[in-house]
Amino acid sequence: MSQAKSLHTALKRALRERGRTYADAATVLRISEASVKRLFSRGTLSLARIERLCDWLGMEFSDLVALSAQQQPLLTQMTQPQEKALLSEPALLLVSYLVLNRWTQPEIIDIFRFDEPELFRHLAKLEKLGLIELHPFGRIRIRAARNFGWRKDGPIQRYFSERVLREFLATRFDAPGEKMLFVGGMLSRASVLKLQTLMDQLAKDFDRLVADDLHLPASERYGVSLFAGTRPWEFSEFTRLRRSKDRKVFL
Repeated sequence: MSQAKSLHTALKRALRERGRTYADAATVLRISEASVKRLFSRGTLSLARIERLCDWLGMEFSDLVALSAQQQPLLTQMTQPQEKALLSEPALLLVSYLVLNRWTQPEIIDIFRFDEPELFRHLAKLEKLGLIELHPFGRIRIRAARNFGWRKDGPIQRYFSERVLREFLATRFDAPGEKMLFVGGMLSRASVLKLQTLMDQLAKDFDRLVADDLHLPASERYGVSLFAGTRPWEFSEFTRLRRSKDRKVFL
């Protein structure tokens, strides 16, 4: 659903909930009832008329935007072509990362080499991909759900494995803010599954901390990545010392 259409649908819902009619709205806008119906059906109410109706209904324009957002399903996963499009240019991938982390447009322009028209072009592409919605006065609505995830073995995951993870691991993890923990041991299948559950919980805790800090300006937040990995695995140099080359399979 387009932004304009969703706003008109939300406004009609607000009229119904308050017991108001198109005839009432026509009186407020000083036009005929037929004109009101036509404007609503075509989704062509001007911003000034929408604001006038909001004042009449006793609601802020931001309330209408929030009501509009409630009516639209959130994105839980992108298609493979959408992920490829996101990777088509580094600048677009960067802007997607920033807006998903609630950077404002002035913050992005202040820190990165974008002018307003260039940034808007990238934002318009993200809107076309369904990741965000652009609203009046520079507001951005994120359409990614809380459980949003990249496709398994999709373009983004492959890019992460081939490019991002290699760069992420290319450090001694001894600089301020860095930490790595690597431990090994023998576990039963049940314990491996329990460990994976704990990893899932860690990811949820990380996501919760991100959400808690979204209200802070970008200047008070740091780009942080968390890597935690576990798998039934044996160092190749140890495998070479085995009597048998047969590997135990985790079932």
